[in-house]
Amino acid sequence: MSLSLDHIVIRVQDLEQAITHFSALGFTVQRGGTHADGATHNALIGFADGSYFELIAFLRDAPEHRWWDAGHRVGDGFVDFALLPHSVGATIDAAHQRGLLYDGPIAGGRVRPDGERLEWQIGKPPVADLPFLCGDLTPRRLRVAEGDVRHHANGVSGVANITLAVNDVEASLTRYRALLGEFSVQRAPLPDYGITLAILPLGATTLTLVSPTRTPHEPAAGLASDIRKHLAIRGEGVFAVALETRANDAARELARELTHGATLELVARS
Repeated sequence: MSLSLDHIVIRVQDLEQAITHFSALGFTVQRGGTHADGATHNALIGFADGSYFELIAFLRDAPEHRWWDAGHRVGDGFVDFALLPHSVGATIDAAHQRGLLYDGPIAGGRVRPDGERLEWQIGKPPVADLPFLCGDLTPRRLRVAEGDVRHHANGVSGVANITLAVNDVEASLTRYRALLGEFSVQRAPLPDYGITLAILPLGATTLTLVSPTRTPHEPAAGLASDIRKHLAIRGEGVFAVALETRANDAARELARELTHGATLELVARS
């Protein structure tokens, strides 16, 4: 069953500030609207490859929400990502048959600033290293606008790679096979760097699973240390995202004070 990247979620405290900051980085930002439960509102950054960033902020205390951050303990940054299925129900059923239990389909929706009401269904994963599912009931073009809003001054055209911090690469791969079916994997143990990683295809992008390993050669600081810190503070989930751009210069990381804690790197289109 084919699943592609739908969107990546970045939680922020102040949506207006986030819109200003991402616009300053050269992104075209669209105001999204208020979600049906009244707990959150959002803005979107749509890409030519069909995926998008969701900048989301809370409008009220919502301890029942999986992205709620009581007391701003963890802070802004990546909190989740979603895959786009043809049918949420069928995808959940197929995963169940392979031993992976997603919750759903669960109704979702929001009202756009122009009054248009959008509806979708979601599937919630059992563990944090897996994405949620998000499938449209109303036309997807209403949720993810097309045209000029997908063009960005910084030349970004889509998501090249998502790096996911996980506790155990092999355990995560088993769960992803239950969700996606069989796929090819590129493995790259890097003991000198204190990490193990595996790369798998995810539609037009790739997903890199990375976990720290114990090794006497591990430097005191570096990627392994950063992954451990991420797992300790934020738990398993999105660690970094590489965005494809038209620019021909070397890869560069965007300023963290403007990305609200999200590690974003621009990489030239190959």
